[in-house]
This record gives sequence, structure tokens and C-alpha cells, in this order.
Amino acid sequence: MLFNSFIFLLLFLPFSLLVHWLAERFRPEWRLPLLLLLSFAFYSYWDWRFAPLLVTSIGLNWVLARIFCQARLGWLITLAICVNLLVLGVFKYAGFFASFIPGLTMKGVDVFGSGDALPLGISFFTFHHVMYLVDLRAGRAPQVGLVKYGLYIAFFPQVLAGPLVRWSEILHQFDERPYGRSDAAERFARGLLLLCAGLAKKVLIGDPLAAYVNPVFQEAATGATITLVQGWQATLAFTFQIYFDFSGYTDMALGIALLFGVVLPQNFEAPYRSLSLQDFWRRWHMTLSRFLRDYLYIPLGGNRHGLPLQLCALFITMALGGLWHGAGMTFVAWGAAHGLALGVGLLWRRAGLPMPAALGWALTFLFVVFTWVLFRAGSFEAALRIYEGMLGLTSIGAGLKWRAIAIAAAVALIGPTAWAAVHKAPPSRVLAILAAVAFTLILFKIGDDANYEFIYFQF
Repeated sequence: MLFNSFIFLLLFLPFSLLVHWLAERFRPEWRLPLLLLLSFAFYSYWDWRFAPLLVTSIGLNWVLARIFCQARLGWLITLAICVNLLVLGVFKYAGFFASFIPGLTMKGVDVFGSGDALPLGISFFTFHHVMYLVDLRAGRAPQVGLVKYGLYIAFFPQVLAGPLVRWSEILHQFDERPYGRSDAAERFARGLLLLCAGLAKKVLIGDPLAAYVNPVFQEAATGATITLVQGWQATLAFTFQIYFDFSGYTDMALGIALLFGVVLPQNFEAPYRSLSLQDFWRRWHMTLSRFLRDYLYIPLGGNRHGLPLQLCALFITMALGGLWHGAGMTFVAWGAAHGLALGVGLLWRRAGLPMPAALGWALTFLFVVFTWVLFRAGSFEAALRIYEGMLGLTSIGAGLKWRAIAIAAAVALIGPTAWAAVHKAPPSRVLAILAAVAFTLILFKIGDDANYEFIYFQF
């Protein structure tokens, strides 16, 4: 179920909060098993046929981790990581790799004939397994019980699209009595505000931009000529759509988790204000950036073995990060372009060359905007059509739709982040009333318009 759906907002979430409060109040030992059960129910609502994959994944990894803790056989962790990546590869990348073999066509494993072979959230819960297993082998992570481990992997606010949460950020919170804290009421209120802010970003800012984006990219996919106005309109709209869609989801996930007494890490910090591409990746999808740095870039050598290896590690890390986003060469090209640009930035800094802040922001923003075309287009041919329009190689066109883009740009480039605004806001009855009114208006908006899925659910 979508966070921005009536069934979640008006049924599943209130019911879950009620039974969770009852368990925490009268049967604290039931709280974690109940949260795990609710998480499985939430996941199963999408497609119950993939729920056994999630349950089996949790059980198998926990058993192998437990055996490792007893026998200290390092190859068991290697085996577990390989099995996790193999399952991800079979479901998500079978068709991608088969496309390189002449005469072989595959669409991935579609065990139920549903036409949709990709279990939701598989990329995210696979990376959660990998983080825990790698740290367990290194002696950093503790052995935990099955319920705790299952909840770390499947906690419903973050199971489908993150944020990518490290075991060290969440496991200790499962031992707390969240509603017994002195700041329990304040945390609950801030959770509601984050939920409302995320809903507003998704429904009021992100979704309206889809009408600017989808028709143009669909035309490009059919081979139609894209004008200068169409190219910039669609690309700028997608630039802000994907930000408000994904950061809106993250705000909702953080807010919902707070309602259950769990603090999840931030995932966005005004990325379009970045003064360099390195700064952008410290602000955009922050938990993925940290994962790629600590579990891929550093093991590949990082900055410890000379500049040539560092540049290679940057390129490989970002190219694989692009592939993680989607099984297509356009995603690989998007990641590779970022890897190359990060390398150029590294060489620039090593040379000690100056970069005025305004110029740094403009170059970074334009680069990110141009590369989003590869991310959104379904093929290089469609991307080329968009680029031809943006570069003025076709006609100028007319009918620029700019109002929704201007509003989104103002919020993204000038306004505070939802996390900062919510945590700086003092307790206020007026604020509570305004939030309630805003939530009601958003519900009416959800009922009137098409209810778009979150973009990152496809990854």
C-alpha cells in the first residue's frame, strides 16, 4: 500500500499505532513481534506471493550469521553475501545480462506469471543484509535474535525504498520503551508533522510535475522531435519531481518511524544547493552514498593507494551505483557520467584551482539536470531526442509550462528542509491546527487526482 493512499493513512497506520501502543503499554514483550508482523502484512499487501522471499531471506541470513558466530567460518558470510547478490541479480538483472548474449532473451524470474518479476524493495533489503553481514564478519556487529534481525530488515516504514539504515543506527532502539520517554509526546508530534510535510511534498509539489514530464518523455520514446521548450520543461520538471517524490517519501518514512518510537537517518539535505558534485552526493540519497563509500569505494582502494586507483574506484563505484538503480545501460551511463565528473572534480581540487561558489553551483546544477535525462529516459534514443531539444538542435517550440516548476524550484533552492523545519518548530497549538488542516486538504487532493506511486519503488 502507498503511504499516500487512503487505506494506509486512514486504516493501516491508525490500526498499527493503536495495537502498538497497547502492546507497549500492557505487553512490552509483544512489541517487536507485533511490529514485525505488521511489517510483513504491509509488505504482503503489495503482492503476497513475494512475501515468502522476504521471510526466507531473513531466515536464511539469520541462520548463517548465527552459525558464523558459533563456528567463526568466514566463508559462510561470503556465501551469504553471494547468495543475496545472486537472488537480486536473478530477479532484477537477468534480462539485462541476457541482452549481451546474442539470441538469448530473458525478462527475469517471473515465478507467478504476473508480468512483474521484481519484488518491491529487493534492492534495499539486500543491501541491509550486506551491511550487517560485512560488519558481523569484521567484528563490528553483534549477534541478534531472529525477531530483531527480521525487524531490522523488514521494518515497514523503510522496507520498500529506504533509507538504507545501518544496524548500529536502529538495533539499539528496539530495546527502548518509546512511549515511556520524557520526550515521547514531542517525538510523536514531530513524527506527525514529518508525515504531513512528506505528503505535501509528494502530493502537492512532486505529483503535479508528472504532467510536465511524462508526455514529453513518452513522445521522445516514440521517436518524435522534441523542441527546445519541451526538452527543458520536461527535464527541469523531472529534476524537481524526483527530488520531491523521493525526499517526500523519506520524510514520511522518518515521520512514521518516529510515531513508533524509532529514529531513522536523514536521506536528503537540500541537494540542489550543492556547490560541487561531491557536495551533491553528500546531500542526495545520503544513506546510499554512505553505503557506496564504505562498502564499495573504500574496499576498492578508496584514496589510500594513489590517485589512479582512486579515480578508478570512483568510476566503478558510481557506475555500479547507477546499475543498482535500474537494469539498463542508461542507468549505467548515468552513474558512469557521475563517476567521471567526480574524478574531474578530484583532479581540480588536487591542482588547487579556484572555483567561485556561484560558478560551482551553476555547473553542478546543470550537470545534474542534464544527467537526469539518462536516468528518466528508457533508452539512449529517447535521451538523444531530449538532448537535441535542450541544445536547440530542433525548433524552439512554444507553450512553456513553468508555474509548478517555479514553485518547486523555490522550495528546493530557498526553503528549509522538512527535517530542519519540523525539528526547529516549537510546540504550538496553532501549528497543530495548521497541520491538521493541511492534512485534510491533502486527503481531498489525493481523492481528486491520480495517486502516483513513488518513483524509487521501481528500484
